[in-house]
Amino acid sequence: MEEEKKTLPDLIRKLAAAWLMAVLMEYFLLPAGLRNLSGLSGLTQMSLARVAAVTALLFTGMLLVPVRFSSAGAERWCITVTFAILAAMSLAASRSWPYFAICCLLMLGFTIYSACGWDASPEPAGDTAPEKKTYLWVTAALAVAFFLFVSAWTVCRIYSFSTPSFDFGIFSQMFYYMKKTGLPFTTVERDTLLSHFRVHVSPIYYLMLPFYWLVPKPATLQVLQAAVLASAVIPLWKLGTVHGLKSWQKMAFCGLLLLYPAYSGGASYDIHENCFLTPLILWLFYGIDKKNAPITASAAALTLLVKEDAAVYVAVIALWLLVRSLLRNQKGEKWGVVAGAAMLAVSIGWFFLVTGYLANVGDGVMTYRYNNFIYDGSGSLMTVIKAVMMNPMKAVYECVDPEKLQFIALTVLPLLGLPFLTRRYERYLLLIPYLLVNLMSDYQYQHDIFFQYTYGATACMFYLAVVNLADFRIGWQKLGALAVAGAVSVGCFCANIVPVAVRYPRQCAQYSDYYQSIRDALDTIPQDASVATYTFYSTYLSQRDQLYDLYFYYEDHLLECDYVVIGEGAQYKRFADSGGNGKENLKAILRANEYEIYQEVPGVLTIYVNRRE
Repeated sequence: MEEEKKTLPDLIRKLAAAWLMAVLMEYFLLPAGLRNLSGLSGLTQMSLARVAAVTALLFTGMLLVPVRFSSAGAERWCITVTFAILAAMSLAASRSWPYFAICCLLMLGFTIYSACGWDASPEPAGDTAPEKKTYLWVTAALAVAFFLFVSAWTVCRIYSFSTPSFDFGIFSQMFYYMKKTGLPFTTVERDTLLSHFRVHVSPIYYLMLPFYWLVPKPATLQVLQAAVLASAVIPLWKLGTVHGLKSWQKMAFCGLLLLYPAYSGGASYDIHENCFLTPLILWLFYGIDKKNAPITASAAALTLLVKEDAAVYVAVIALWLLVRSLLRNQKGEKWGVVAGAAMLAVSIGWFFLVTGYLANVGDGVMTYRYNNFIYDGSGSLMTVIKAVMMNPMKAVYECVDPEKLQFIALTVLPLLGLPFLTRRYERYLLLIPYLLVNLMSDYQYQHDIFFQYTYGATACMFYLAVVNLADFRIGWQKLGALAVAGAVSVGCFCANIVPVAVRYPRQCAQYSDYYQSIRDALDTIPQDASVATYTFYSTYLSQRDQLYDLYFYYEDHLLECDYVVIGEGAQYKRFADSGGNGKENLKAILRANEYEIYQEVPGVLTIYVNRRE
């Protein structure tokens, strides 16, 4: 009976083959005109129940075949051939060079898998050699330089009036309220006093509050973000030690992180809670690899507190840990099974709890970012999962939309593709955040290196790069990979990040008198007054109870404010609904309601004061 025993890799392989064949049958049943992947029409005609039923039938059939008559190699080639047919059919209906290229790359990966199978060899042991302090000090110096670079960049955004209400003005006023009341209130965000946690559940911000309490200024928040980002080199260095990298290799990886365009670039849109994701997720990986329950639990819990969608990262990591531990099938891996199962249960439970809260008490979950998958108009993330299960080629197609190619290049090339170079295929589970958060969505900012949505995937990509490089058996291969990756990273950093970053310090120095004139004018507004303002002045005016953005809010609320600040360079299109110039219409509304000019910087801004009794 022992020979009839099927291992977990056998079950995964059979299930994958059964599912792909079921998907191929479902896709084949579609009329030719509905096979195009650019729209949603095909998905509306597909049935998840039918795909599941066929998958179950085929999987059961493969299970009934005795082990001595089944062939792992044949099943692997079945997966490859099925994918090839599916890719060919979808390419015939959706002709796209990027899609053709990714299908070819996936075919190469499937072919390697079919020919070589799954790598189940033990992972390399940790390096027991003493660390060279020189490399440690160089890494610390790089982190300090990065901290100063990002601080100067983002603080100068404040002093050059480049931070809009959405989002930094919101967070600046929120911290003002947190210091004053202990609660994350804001009036900027939704035209009324409400908790920011009704929009995004981000208790992690309270970790910054003690520092803000000491220096309660908007610039403090930018400096704190830079410090959080720089701190990620600590868990990354420790991970390198766990996986047997030498000190110079760990230094190189820390340098790659600090130069990674999607890492430093993510700070360009000012502070966001997402900045915690990279260091916390790297600490989570470290706790897992060291089998340290307190570190693992603390890092997982803190990651969940970053934002409602941070549960995705914890759940994916938990799934990977669970699968990896079961595949190893060793006595010492029971810890991984227990930890993975616990993390998966807690992360799923937390996700449903906070999304339920947002749906019923808050503003709801922002599922519109996945409208390219929500074929039934439900607005549910479950529909996204159903769409991928019915037609995974749709997900592949969306991931290589032409507008995402630059993002892919800037996130893959600086790491020389290391996150993808492995035959330990369970590691590919850790690419889910990169695909789901950054590539599958049609929300343009989620695949832009200059926004904050890159931080979670960056942690997973760097962990994969570290463990995959550790698998290299020849020293010169590691040296070559890190040298080329370093050269590419420096090039990408200098070409994409430096020109954007230096713009703001240069502006602050070049136009200091101009910016000072704006500050002098805004300082004349009493601290206890309610203000409606031009969006780029909201940060400077954020340390007050009532603050509203002129672009986003309503006329009846506008006319309740004590002061209105108009930026002369803005268009105010919402006030041009009845025709004419929006800015002049706004000024006419103010004059008609007894507002008078209070302060003025000609050609720059005009401050109106409410003279009604």
